[in-house]
Formats: sequence, structure tokens, C-alpha cells
Amino acid sequence: MAGSLQAVRGMNDILPQDIHAWEFFEDTVRDWLASYGYRGIRTPIVEHTALFKRAIGEVTDIVEKEMYTFEDALNGESLTLRPEGTAACVRAALQHGLLLQPQRLWYMGPMFRHERPQRGRYRQFHQVGVEALGWPGPDMDVEHIVMTARLWRRLGIQAVELQLNTLGTSEDRARHRKKLIHYLERHQDQLDEDARRRLHTNPLRILDSKNPAMQALIADAPKLLDDLDEVSLRHFEGVQSLLREAGIPFVINPRLVRGLDYYNFTVFEWVTDRLGAQGTICAGGRYDGLVEQLGGKPTPACGFALGVERVLALREEEGGRVEPPVPDAYVVHGGRGVDSYALRVAEGLRDAGLKVVLHCGGGSFKAQMKKADASGARFAVILGEDEMARGVAQVKALREVAEQVEATPDELPDLLRRA
Repeated sequence: MAGSLQAVRGMNDILPQDIHAWEFFEDTVRDWLASYGYRGIRTPIVEHTALFKRAIGEVTDIVEKEMYTFEDALNGESLTLRPEGTAACVRAALQHGLLLQPQRLWYMGPMFRHERPQRGRYRQFHQVGVEALGWPGPDMDVEHIVMTARLWRRLGIQAVELQLNTLGTSEDRARHRKKLIHYLERHQDQLDEDARRRLHTNPLRILDSKNPAMQALIADAPKLLDDLDEVSLRHFEGVQSLLREAGIPFVINPRLVRGLDYYNFTVFEWVTDRLGAQGTICAGGRYDGLVEQLGGKPTPACGFALGVERVLALREEEGGRVEPPVPDAYVVHGGRGVDSYALRVAEGLRDAGLKVVLHCGGGSFKAQMKKADASGARFAVILGEDEMARGVAQVKALREVAEQVEATPDELPDLLRRA
């Protein structure tokens, strides 16, 4: 006999005992984003593979090794499960003419990358993404950082550090690239396999290596900050100045390069030491060339994404708990013809805005009362043949010592709310 089917490795079920924490987070996020004037957008989970190759960069880990790509059996098109949300958001904005004016947009949903599963890194993971399309100045970069700082406060998260860097312009990076390649070529014997592969295609990504054996080499490498032109320096100084005025502490990390080719100018990460190797919970930056790269007019843009699983894990690590919602009442019933009466009473309570569980499946009153208690409900509403005949219900408090009382269906909502 075949064994039982399991979820795909790295793609996890979110179970009932965990879902309330997700719903609390999602409700908090919607309210937080609305307070900054961001509007929601939802894009397909599947996009043309070419979108991600053009946007993210063909010589990146995501495109080279991590994307779930397949051929459409009907027409032979190459399709990909989205590994991130920015490219799809920009594609949608272009396709539907949203960029005739600046846009503040956000989205939330699953992303897919074929990685080695570990805590905080899954093959299906969830992100909240925020994109601001049409604003060129450092004020929008800082709005995003200030926004995230506010979200951490609302979630009660404290163990985070803001790391900041700039990638300058493409001209800055071209100057720096030559120096970096020259430096790394002189130390090829110290490069690991990944670094050798990237040396002439994407040398900046070598600076982001986590290989302990390469850290000394990386620390002595030329710094991009030394190759910035006046425009890049002015933008970066503007970001730092506004952050200081906003009271947001930060650390400049010259090795912060991000894993996507579309970034320029500001890049940032919120990191923690509470989650082991997967310490980045939120990251983003500016990507002024992406809209044009995908076929639109030159448009300044910046954004960020936060990993839902990682944020929830950090919140739990710091002691943040969300108590699951409990019913206001559990309706216990038995006797000939009482089912329909119980259904009417339960629906009346729901019409009044109360949360009600109606017992199903029969059983003795004693067995039903045990289930009522286990449900966490504050009250049991007890209905039998006598209560039905007289048009009343018995109400028993389950969380405190109180006398059992009788009420009509019309009196029940106020009685349950007052108690």
C-alpha cells in the first residue's frame, strides 16, 4: 500500500493553531499601509520567464539556480513561479497604464525559490512588498525605512538593526567593477567556486558571500563608496540626514549589495541576530532603471519586501503572542425537533454580531458541555424540548462562577454582551 502523501519539501502548511498569528499580522499590515496612502495590487503567481531574466539579471543566484521554471504544455511558453514581487508589480503598472502618475502600491502573497530549506528559508515563502513608482528623491527612500520602523513598533519587535548602503549609478559601478575584478584576480587562489564563477559576470555579488574563509579578503576589497560621483554621494547624504532627523539609527554596511541586479543608489536591510543564519527580515532599495528596462519610460522607483515567516518567527522569539479568537457562545441542544430551533437561535445571535458555534453531530448534553468548555466559549446556550416549547434558552457561564439564567432569543444578545 502506498504511503501517505506529504507536502512538497520546503512548502509548508499553515495550521489552525498558527493561523490567528498570520491574520493578526495581515490585519496590522493592511492598516499600517493604508495610513501611508498605499493601495493594494495583486499579480499572478505565474509570469513569463523572460520578465525575471530581464528584471533580476541572468547572472544571479535567483535566475541561475532558484527559479521554478517550466514549459507550458499547450503553447511551449517558458513560465516561472514568481521568485519576487517587484518585477511583476512593475510589469502590471506598465501594462495597465498606471504610470501616468506616481503610484504607491503594495502586495502580499507567496513567492517561490528552489533553495535548501531551513528555518526562515522556504521554497514557498510569503512576502509583503511595497513599491513607490515615480519619486526620485531621498525622501521616498527614507519614507520606506521610517514605515518599516513604525511596523516593528506596532508588532512589538525590537531586536533589529538597520543596515544601509548605496550602489550609486551604473557608471559608478562600472568604475568600481574594474577595480574589484583587478583586486580579486590577484587573489584567485582564495576564491571559492561561486566567487570564481561570478568574477567576470557579477563580481559585486562576491562581496555578499557568507563563506568564512573569504571574509578577510572581502574586508580588504575596494569599496564602492570610494567610486561614487557627486550625484550619488548627494543622494546618499540626503538619505542619512533625513534618517538622523527622524531618529532612526543605522549602520553603513559597504558590503551590502542585495541579490537583484536592478538596484541603484540606496539599498537597505533590517537584520536580527535572533534567527540564526537567516537574519534579514526586510530589505529593499531604489531601482530607477527597472521601468525603462521592462519597456517603459525612465521612471524613478524604490521599494522593499519583508518576509512574513521571518517576521512572525522573530515576533514569537521576542515573546509576542496573539491569543486565538474564542466564540462568545456554544449552542448545546438535544431532543425531538430541537435542531431547527437551535439553528434559528444561533443564526439570531450571529445576526447580532456575536461569534457562535452550533454543536453538530448529536451526543448527550454532558458530552456536548465538555465540547463547549473545550471550545473556549464564554457561555453555553442550552436548548432542549422544554426550552423550545416555551421559546427560551438557558445560559450557563463557562469561564466564571455565575448562576444559570433563562432568556428569550431576543434577550440573548444583550445578555451575552453585558455579562
